[in-house]
Amino acid sequence: MITSTANAQVKELMRLMKKSRARDEAGVFLAEGPRMTEELAADPAWRENIRKVYLSEDYAAKAKDRWTSFQTEILSDAVFAHVSGTKTPQGVLAVVQRPEYGMEDILGHGGGRAHILVLDNLQDPGNLGTIFRTAEAAGATGILLSADCVDVYNPKVVRSTMGAVLRMPFQYVEDLPGAIGELKQNGIWIYAAHLAGEKAYDEEDYTSGCAFLIGNEGNGLRDEVAACADRRILIPMQGSAESLNAAVAAAVLMFEAARQRRR
Repeated sequence: MITSTANAQVKELMRLMKKSRARDEAGVFLAEGPRMTEELAADPAWRENIRKVYLSEDYAAKAKDRWTSFQTEILSDAVFAHVSGTKTPQGVLAVVQRPEYGMEDILGHGGGRAHILVLDNLQDPGNLGTIFRTAEAAGATGILLSADCVDVYNPKVVRSTMGAVLRMPFQYVEDLPGAIGELKQNGIWIYAAHLAGEKAYDEEDYTSGCAFLIGNEGNGLRDEVAACADRRILIPMQGSAESLNAAVAAAVLMFEAARQRRR
């Protein structure tokens, strides 16, 4: 059992918890808590990606047998609390190899029914986590992100996805307008959520392949990204509010597409 925060493994866990560059270099992310780690362990497609599991002393006393087929390390409760990304640690943390997704995964293996979210410079971890969770619930096929978006594997994002990050294909791209052009080549119609929208969002037809462009929380879509849209759409609002939270706007649009497709 590891009882010191000066231990090399503990120091590496702290690097992975705090630094996106460390996670990128190692090609891993951290999954914390019984819900997500047990989902990983139960899925044949994911269990081979689990590199190591860390258990708190208290959790190991009750549930160590669940992890006998994985490489595990027990940390004292104090050390586990030190490395945990939550105020109330749940006693189990897995280091997981990242999956690799391509455009074919984002398209859902065919553009005709693709339902895609394209995020431009989104910065809030809570927003991104909520968007992933909502995208799965609304039946989206994938998410494209500009390279300067917040890290999907930020532990706060991972937790707030409630497991959706394990099931929603996504890809970061250096050239977002170029990637949108590739979507168009696959027959995807591009809609930009924009204050200068030409039509209300519920006046369009999203029953065939579509993608919604969502911009930065404070500045909206960059001009060069908004210019890629086939149509700018507006979410009508009452009162004095000028815009919606990025995650809320994304939810409104994705569930409208889901509603139309149910019909």
